[in-house]
Amino acid sequence: MMKKITFGLIAILAFSISAVAQEINWITLEKAVELQQKTPKKIMMDMYTAWCGPCKMLDRNTFSNPDVIDYVNKHYYAVKFNAEGNDVVAFKGKTFTNPKYNPARAKSRNSAHQLASFFQIRSYPTILFLDEKADFLAPIIGYKAPRDLELYLKMFKNNEHVEMTSQDAFNAYFKAFKPEFTN
Repeated sequence: MMKKITFGLIAILAFSISAVAQEINWITLEKAVELQQKTPKKIMMDMYTAWCGPCKMLDRNTFSNPDVIDYVNKHYYAVKFNAEGNDVVAFKGKTFTNPKYNPARAKSRNSAHQLASFFQIRSYPTILFLDEKADFLAPIIGYKAPRDLELYLKMFKNNEHVEMTSQDAFNAYFKAFKPEFTN
């Protein structure tokens, strides 16, 4: 009897720890593109900066939400990219760097990375969606709560964006959308 109780407590503790430790499986853009060759999935790319308050809120409130974590990990390759960082990135046959990067300003405003400029990122956070061939779909600008992001995650995953040829079509989709994620 004691062994069953001990085993039960260990199982509950292990489950609790795994639930707490659950997070989005962030990978590099190069790795995401490589994985797309074997298992095609869209890419969700978080373009953030070290100094951006709404970016930190996105991490704290949205990217830590269990519903968001489960959905993103199941249906997307997730990339987190410091848009003012110093990474060297190979993408679409080009190499992107940040030649004006200043290490003394690593935690504050720095120069824009060439990859951020390539995607025409002008504000942070911006969540980019790329299709299964790493072609650009759309930028989603600004902080999004879990239920706000859910709309875009499901819309792009299900290719519902393809049929939206006008703002009115998007507005109708938005109005009819029934969120399921917890906020």
